[in-house]
Amino acid sequence: MNKSESKYYNTSLLMNQALIELLNKKDYAFITIKEICKKAGVNRSTFYLHYDNQDDLLCETIENLNKNFDACFNEEDKNFVNQINGKQKEDLILITPNYLLPYLKHVKENKVVYQVSAKHPTLMQSNEKYSYLQNKILFPIFDIFNINKNARKYISAYYISGLYAIIDEWIKGGCKDDENMICELIINCVRPYESKNEPKRENK
Repeated sequence: MNKSESKYYNTSLLMNQALIELLNKKDYAFITIKEICKKAGVNRSTFYLHYDNQDDLLCETIENLNKNFDACFNEEDKNFVNQINGKQKEDLILITPNYLLPYLKHVKENKVVYQVSAKHPTLMQSNEKYSYLQNKILFPIFDIFNINKNARKYISAYYISGLYAIIDEWIKGGCKDDENMICELIINCVRPYESKNEPKRENK
């Protein structure tokens, strides 16, 4: 990335961050380009060098947030969806420190983003993420464990909603509690009879 590209990229990040901070205070419909520019410290003409309109900025912001989330996992975890059918059953149990801790650390480092997602789930495409997790990860795992098909939607709703409820409460408290404690709490809630000292797979 040359100097010009770096400056363009950094300006985009400033505007992404400005939009997120404004969304944490008000609805998208009431946010103006003028406010975004003021928050980001850029002028209006700079905004239009990057985007045709405010919706373009929103799309870019969501795309960058998704990339940022993906970056917190190692390559093996990123390819998890394509490897489900080839994994052993014990490797398909996702409520473990190996999977939870990278996610919880990401939440802690980006708690404002998650606050915004909780306030504006439709705008931030939370339902699409829920559907992806359900259809591409949970349901294929349920196939392998021979979970009754009629029960799947209820089990996945319990699984996802319960996990989000704990994390939402953590975010409301400013993520002050240590992520290791939250990880252990989730494991104890979902898998109360499992060992608390499960071996962690080394990140590659």
